[in-house]
Amino acid sequence: MNGKNSQTGTKEKMNYTEKPRSLRKFLIGMTAVGLLAVTYVARLYWISPEQADAQQKPSQFRTSQSVTPTQSSATTQRPEASSATSTKPTPKPVSSTNKVSQAVANTPVKNSASDAKKLKVVAQVNGENISRNDLAQACLDRFGKETLEGYLNKRLIKQACEKHQIDITDDQLDREIERMAKKFGMSVDRWLTMLQQERNIAPDQYRNEHMWINLALRQLASREIEVTPEQLSKAFESEFGPKVKVRLIAHSDLDTITELRKQAIADPEQFGTLAKEHSEDQASASARGLIPPIGKHVGDPSLEAEAFSLQEGEISELVKIANQYILMKCEKKIPSTYIAPQFKSDAEARLRDKIREQNLEAAAGRIFQRLQAEAKIQSVYEDTDLKQSHPGVVALLNGQQITVRELAEECITRYGVDVLEGEINRKILTQALTTQNKEVSQQDILAEIKRAADSRGYLDDAGNPDVKAWLKAVTSNDDVTVDIYVKDVVWPSAALKKLVSDETKISDDDLQRGFESNYGPRVEVMAIVLNTQRQANMVWDLANNNSNDYFFGQLAEQYSIEPVSRANQGKVPPIRKNGGQPVVEEEAFRLKKGELSGIVAVGGKYIIMRCTGHTVPVVDSIDDVRDELVSYLSERKTHSAMTVKFDDIRQQADVINFLRPILPAGNAVPVPNSSNLSTPQLFQK
Repeated sequence: MNGKNSQTGTKEKMNYTEKPRSLRKFLIGMTAVGLLAVTYVARLYWISPEQADAQQKPSQFRTSQSVTPTQSSATTQRPEASSATSTKPTPKPVSSTNKVSQAVANTPVKNSASDAKKLKVVAQVNGENISRNDLAQACLDRFGKETLEGYLNKRLIKQACEKHQIDITDDQLDREIERMAKKFGMSVDRWLTMLQQERNIAPDQYRNEHMWINLALRQLASREIEVTPEQLSKAFESEFGPKVKVRLIAHSDLDTITELRKQAIADPEQFGTLAKEHSEDQASASARGLIPPIGKHVGDPSLEAEAFSLQEGEISELVKIANQYILMKCEKKIPSTYIAPQFKSDAEARLRDKIREQNLEAAAGRIFQRLQAEAKIQSVYEDTDLKQSHPGVVALLNGQQITVRELAEECITRYGVDVLEGEINRKILTQALTTQNKEVSQQDILAEIKRAADSRGYLDDAGNPDVKAWLKAVTSNDDVTVDIYVKDVVWPSAALKKLVSDETKISDDDLQRGFESNYGPRVEVMAIVLNTQRQANMVWDLANNNSNDYFFGQLAEQYSIEPVSRANQGKVPPIRKNGGQPVVEEEAFRLKKGELSGIVAVGGKYIIMRCTGHTVPVVDSIDDVRDELVSYLSERKTHSAMTVKFDDIRQQADVINFLRPILPAGNAVPVPNSSNLSTPQLFQK
């Protein structure tokens, strides 16, 4: 049974620990486990500049111990440290006189990177600080390795620029940003705002990372991307030179296409039909073999040579490309396009830019591969001797030190806003536990892991939750350490469960209502959902005057706005008691077979039902399913209570997030209009 889902009857096990719906808000802030988290074998303990100066031998890297199910990473203590500032070189100040620089400075998306680095306290939760050191450690735990790889690449490029005395100026950055914005038909302001909103790239990050690297590689590759007269001549001939309009047939079987060629030679007029019926290239087959005109120096040289050798109406020889054979028929030979002398220089300039763009990616890739091949990178935390001789250093790049502080600042720049939300949520839960004099024990952690394993069907031969197999699966699938899984998924679930433990007792009334809902009789109905009272009155009259199932189904198909009833001619899942729609349920259970309901108003919608029968309960006594029912109801009630509890304590918390993006007046997020919301699913199984 290991690795397989296990379900019994109507039991729905609520898997908080795996990724519960009730914790969706919490987990989004926590770190988006399974999307961006990485396995990081070393914990990088943060030290402040003050500590580094005061201590001869500050904190070093410490290897993280794999967390067993009986060890909670949530209780791991971090060394106290004062705030830190980055030792990275500060980018040159941006001139406020330049319109692009001004747009970067004025884009009100988030606090600038330079301002953010000055913050020693990044958030306050009910008067309790979250320091920059805490955030740095949280970012390093989750994204240290991933960020280090990118940061080393950036430093490699920077070293190469210093070696070749290449300096990327502010004006160059401004022009490049303006060029990119113009390329997509946007103003600079709009372009930067779009990058922030749709790609989560802050203006400072876009300017000082993306654009800087792009320009640096351009200048490093400048010799390799220079356009030669031969390249320009070929590009000019490709765009403005002669072309051949052809139809083609592509087929992977030599015998088949040989036979098709014989038929085409015998009757060239049937070439289009043959292409439509036999070509394996669907795009051209749908156009009876017709493809865009073939120019020179664009595609496969052998195909181009064969195409240009044809006369109009002539059938080609077979040309093999990859695993297919190509057969062509020349439809028309198109002469060169005449370019007036006054426009030729503009055309050549445009083609030069196009060739440079095409060459840049390949040249930059070659240069970067060469830089990596020549680079000497030493991982400090994996070398005991280096770790002792280079405290506070994560790597050596060609002899230059990459410090923990540098890496942490890079992590904060990339992921700090999202990770901070998770730290705020964790702080809120910790404070709530303290207020109630409760704590999450190792036994609680283990119980939640067992729950997840059981819910996902990870069971041993004896039918017990297989914790080891589950942890292996969840950490490998989501590419996280057990430490991060416990901290970001298991601990929050266990904490919320502790907070609602006194609110989730199952009463006799709960059992009775649950029994009626899951095992009691149900009403089989057809339904029509409408938007307005006026239309509901009209449809009700039609249904009342033509009292039969067929006519009601036709009305549902024509008028119902609810997807299930409209698609199934009014048929919807049987209505049960205590299913969450009390008004609909009350009206449905009044009906006898063949009766039409009144118009039931629910949430701004109007429902008309026709009863088609009643189901017969399979289970007669609550005692027969008591244990299963208690387990099911406990899970459901706990699930609901956890959602309410977290929303409640989050709403009541006094939170100040200093990294939160700042929106200007007039840019508030609009509240959705209820009239634009989609129709709720009123009928569920």
